Amino acid sequence: MGSTGLRFIKAHGTENDFVLLPEGQGELDAATVRRLCDRRAGIGADGVLRVVREDGGFFMDYRNADGSVAETCGNGLRVFARYLVDAGLLPPGRIRIGTRSGVRLVDVPADGGDITAELGPAAPLTDATVLLGGRSWPAAGWSMGNPHLVVLDAGDIDALDLATAPGVDPAAAYPDGVNVEFCQPLSGRRLALRVVERGVGETRSCGTGAGAAAVAALAAAGARGDYDVRVPGGELRVRWDDDGDVWLTGPAVLVAEGQVDADVLAAWRNQPEHRG
Repeated sequence: MGSTGLRFIKAHGTENDFVLLPEGQGELDAATVRRLCDRRAGIGADGVLRVVREDGGFFMDYRNADGSVAETCGNGLRVFARYLVDAGLLPPGRIRIGTRSGVRLVDVPADGGDITAELGPAAPLTDATVLLGGRSWPAAGWSMGNPHLVVLDAGDIDALDLATAPGVDPAAAYPDGVNVEFCQPLSGRRLALRVVERGVGETRSCGTGAGAAAVAALAAAGARGDYDVRVPGGELRVRWDDDGDVWLTGPAVLVAEGQVDADVLAAWRNQPEHRG
């Protein structure tokens, strides 16, 4: 990543926050991701977005806060697209972004307003039971390019203690982990949502989680169309088309830019990570 340090952009989508690394800074290892996402000794984030130029376009290399590789990220797609357009790397309008779950279309308006990102087709996964604090709920499994378990009615979600990750029964149904959504139905096609992301913990928002929750609610009603999702970090709109594709609309904010000092990077590489 060079001796001059590591350039970064701090950004968020409905307070699901990221460290974005512009292109040309080399490969990224899991330990550096964990250090960058550390909210005390690093920059602090739910994950890292690395810009990679690929086949004449751009690929979003997304890593969870624990350093693990993720297939995609709905809020991250909007942030990634905002950066590409604001940096002059692509014009506003409909752009294409590569992810590990496939190429996704993203609509970036010229006026800087909300961005709409394609999440891809929703696909059913194995249903399971979610366990938390001595309670259990049936949960619907859905893929948004990454795996989700949706509890459609978890009651008063503000009362849930999500400091500990929920369990899944049977655990073998999701051997690589799963994102878990706790929903509270509101009036009409609206719901409130809290999310525990694998490799991160509870986040202020999860774009693919909002998509999975809306799809699960629409599927239970035998319907397609729009759904409004309220997350702790703001409001998102999900549309499930008749052709099965899911679209996510919401804000994307580039907050600040800076550089991690080269000596700090070197220390991160040479020192054992703090645990606990």
